[in-house]
Amino acid sequence: MSLRIGDIAPDFEAETSEGKISFHKWLGNSWGVLFSHPKDFTPICTTELGFMAGTKAEYDKRNAKILAVSVDSVEDHKKWAQDIGETQGTAPNYPIIGDVDLKVAKLYNMLPAGASGDVSTRTPVDNQTVRNVFLISPEKKISLILIYPMSVGRNFNEILRVLDALQLTHDHKVATPANWGVEGHSKDVAISTSVSTDDAKKMFPKGVKELKPYLRMTPDPR
Repeated sequence: MSLRIGDIAPDFEAETSEGKISFHKWLGNSWGVLFSHPKDFTPICTTELGFMAGTKAEYDKRNAKILAVSVDSVEDHKKWAQDIGETQGTAPNYPIIGDVDLKVAKLYNMLPAGASGDVSTRTPVDNQTVRNVFLISPEKKISLILIYPMSVGRNFNEILRVLDALQLTHDHKVATPANWGVEGHSKDVAISTSVSTDDAKKMFPKGVKELKPYLRMTPDPR
């Protein structure tokens, strides 16, 4: 079965560059960012792991843990990390799963259940669908799935923007409109349709602007 938003993120145990982890236990009460890579020593992924390492403090501020998975061994990850640090300025400062048995890639539906073979002989093209980002809530639910082709580097500003939006809407009965969080756009948010206008006026003391009965805006309630 394919994974959908709202599903419980599959739990697993795995060897990583920072030791063995049990995913749900490792995540604890934090948000999670699980992002995947088809192969070590590939150009675009090298830039991505380095960029993520350089911005880890932003995720720390948001109580979000980073976990990478690449279809290679932990030993290769450690060698690759040296290249990443040398070329990108920051080596990975978060665990990278060694998915030599393709277990995590299959569990998260990034590879078909029948995929097999020695990972050292599998090419990036063989694993090209292992290019996902999953944002996972403290309740262990999948909150976002992004899938990128190998030729396009990921927009980590967008990942942070969505994480901010998810945390806001997790704690308040609002939703974020188009381009929310993008510089130059309004920071107002839409009030959930499950909240009546009378209740909204009590719930959101900064003000309620009713554009339509189903479209009511209020300033960011945080």
